[in-house]
Amino acid sequence: MDTIASLFSFITTPVSWIIVQFHTMYGAVFGPDTGWAWGLSIVSLVVLIRICLIPLFVKQIKSTRGMQALQPEMKKIQERYKNDKQRQSEEMMKLYKETGTNPLSSCLPILAQSPFFFALYHVLSKISSGDEIGVLNQNLVDSAREAHIFGAPIAAKFMDSTEKVDALQASLTDVRVVTAVMILLMSASQFYTQRQLMTKNVDLTVKTPFMQQQKMLMYIFPVMFAVMGINFPVGVLVYWLTTNVWTMGQQMYVIHGNPTPGSKAQAQLLERMQKSIVKHGKVRSRRERNVIKQIAAKGRERNEAERRFVKGLGLARLTVQPDGTVAKGEPEVETEDGTTVDSGPKRQQPKRLTKAQRQAAAAESAAKTSLQKEEPEDKPKTAGKSSSGSARQAKSGQRKGQQRPKHPSKK
Repeated sequence: MDTIASLFSFITTPVSWIIVQFHTMYGAVFGPDTGWAWGLSIVSLVVLIRICLIPLFVKQIKSTRGMQALQPEMKKIQERYKNDKQRQSEEMMKLYKETGTNPLSSCLPILAQSPFFFALYHVLSKISSGDEIGVLNQNLVDSAREAHIFGAPIAAKFMDSTEKVDALQASLTDVRVVTAVMILLMSASQFYTQRQLMTKNVDLTVKTPFMQQQKMLMYIFPVMFAVMGINFPVGVLVYWLTTNVWTMGQQMYVIHGNPTPGSKAQAQLLERMQKSIVKHGKVRSRRERNVIKQIAAKGRERNEAERRFVKGLGLARLTVQPDGTVAKGEPEVETEDGTTVDSGPKRQQPKRLTKAQRQAAAAESAAKTSLQKEEPEDKPKTAGKSSSGSARQAKSGQRKGQQRPKHPSKK
C-alpha cells in the first residue's frame, strides 16, 4: 500500500495544505491538539472534494441511465454474435458511439477520488511514523500524533501492534473497538447505498445481466471495505466513512427528485406530484413542470407509472400540456398513437328507486299486461261456418282466396 500511495505523492502537498487550513480554523474553536480539530479537518477535506466532484456525479448518473436504456440492445448483440467475440466488441463500441454512452463514466467519481484517498493515506502514514510531509512541519506532525478520536489516534490501525499503539499513547483495545465500529459503519453505508440503488432506482421492466452485476456488487463492495479497512488508519476510515455517507445522502436526494424512468422511485414521485397537482389545480414548481413536459413528449412510449399519472389527472379533469403545465377540462383518454382526446361528458347514472316505487311500477306493468290480453274478446265474432271453415282451411294448409275449378276429367 505504501508503494501505491507513493505514486500519488505529487498531490500530498495540496492535500496536506488543505488539512492545515481547516485545522487552523477548527483548532481556534476546539484546541489545536484535539481529535475534533484534526477529525473535522479530514471531514471538511472530504466535503470539499465531493463538492468539486458534483459535475462528475451528474455525468455518472446520466451514463448509468444510458447504460440501463441500452441493456436490451446490448443483449441482442450478445446473442447475435455470441460465437464471434471480436464482432461483438465492435458492435458494442459502435452502439456506444451512436448513443454517446461511455461505460467508464459510472466510475469517474471513484477514479477522481483515488489520488486524494491515497495521498491522505500517505500523509497519515508519515504522521504515524513522525516524519514531516508536504506543508506539515514537525510541530503539526506531533500535534496530529497526539490527537485522539474517541480514544484512538488518527494514525493508528486495527492491525497495529501493542508497542506501536503504546508509542502513540493509546490503548490497543480502544484502537480496535473504534476501528471495528468505523469499519462496520463504512461497510453498512456502502451496502445501503447500493441496495437503495437496486431496489428503488432501477427500471423494473428490463431484466438484463447488468442488473445481476449490480446485485453482486451490492454484496462484494462491503466485504472488500471490511477486509481492506483493517489496514486503514483511523483518519482514512474517517475519510471513507464520510464519503460513503455523502454518497448515500446525495443518491437519496437524486432518487427522490429525479428517479430513473420505470423505477419504483418514479412511481412514488408521480404519485406525490399527482396529489399535489390535484389539490392545487396547477403545477407549482419547475421540477414538476420538467417532469410533465417529458411525460407529454413520450406519447405511446410512456411506462406504466406515467400512464397511471396521466389517467389520474384525467379523472380529476386535468390534462397535461406539452409546455409542462396542466389545463382544466374533460377527462382524457389515451389513444393507440399515444395522444390524448376528450372522452366527452360522463353518462349520468339513473337514480336508485325506493322499494315502494319499485312495487308500484311492477303493479302498473301487470295491469297493462292483463288489459292487452282482454282486448281480443271484445271484437265481434263472425258466422260459425266461415269461422270453422277458415280454421279448417288454415289447419289443412290450403291457400286462401278463390279456388280454381277442377279439370273435367277429374270430376
